[in-house]
Amino acid sequence: MAEEYGFDHAWTYDHLGWRSLVDKPWFDAVPTLTAAAMVTSEIRLGTLVASPNFRHPVHFARELTALDDVADGRFTLGVGAGGTGFDTTVLGGDDLGARARADRFAEFTELLDKILTTDSTTFRGEHYTAVEARRSPGCAQVPRLPFVVAANQRRSMRVAARFGKGWVTTGRAADTAAAWWRSVGEAANAFEEVLDEQGRDPLGVDRYLSADASPEYSLSSVEQFREVVGRAGELGFTDVICHWPRPDEPYAGKESTLEQIASEVLPELR
Repeated sequence: MAEEYGFDHAWTYDHLGWRSLVDKPWFDAVPTLTAAAMVTSEIRLGTLVASPNFRHPVHFARELTALDDVADGRFTLGVGAGGTGFDTTVLGGDDLGARARADRFAEFTELLDKILTTDSTTFRGEHYTAVEARRSPGCAQVPRLPFVVAANQRRSMRVAARFGKGWVTTGRAADTAAAWWRSVGEAANAFEEVLDEQGRDPLGVDRYLSADASPEYSLSSVEQFREVVGRAGELGFTDVICHWPRPDEPYAGKESTLEQIASEVLPELR
C-alpha cells in the first residue's frame, strides 16, 4: 500500500519488543522486509534502525546481502546505537551507558562496512570479532547497500559522516512541538558542522527526519503533515519518515487521512 500511495521508502523497526507494544504481536525486521520485497517493485525498503543490542555484524551481513538480493537493490540499512530496555534485558544483559553504546555502535558500523565491501575480513575489537568473514556474493548494490545512520549527538554524527549515505535524527525528547523543532534545528546545524570537520560533501548526504518523535503526530491531519514537511524542508531535510496510522496509541490515526495525504500532498512533492 505504501508503494501504491506513492511513498519513496518504507521502513520497519528492528526490536525484539518495544515499549507499550512489547506484549503485542511482533515480527522480526529481516523476514518482514523480505516479504515486502516480494510484493513490491519500486519502493525502497529499510530498517529504522537496526540495533547492535542483539545483532553481530558477521551474521547480520549475511542477512543483509540476501535481503538486498531479494529486493533487487532496493534495500537501505538504517542503523543506530541501540537503546536501553527490553532489547537488552530480554537477553539477560545489563544496559550499557550512553558512551559505551556509542563506542559499540561505531565498531559495529565499521565492521559491517568492512564485511560488506571486503572479500575476507578479520577484525578484533572491544565488542566484536570476525575471523576471515566472507563477503561473497556481495550486495546487489555496489560497493554495498547504503547506510542511513541515526545520530543525535556529535560523536555518532561522525559515524554518519564517515559511513552514511544518509543521516537520520529524532531530535531530543520534548514536551512541546516548539521545543522539539528547536532541537531538530540544533541537530541539523551540528551535523552540518560535523560534515565540514570530516571533509564530507554535504550534497552527498541525505537527511532524514523521524517526524513522530515530536509530541504531535505527523499524520493527525493533512494540514499537520504539510506543516511537518514544510518545516523539515526549511531545515535542510531531504526526507521525512512518518508512522503508519494505528487504531490506538502509539501513533493513533486514520488511514483515510493517509489516503488524502497520498492523493493531495504527495503529488506536490514530486
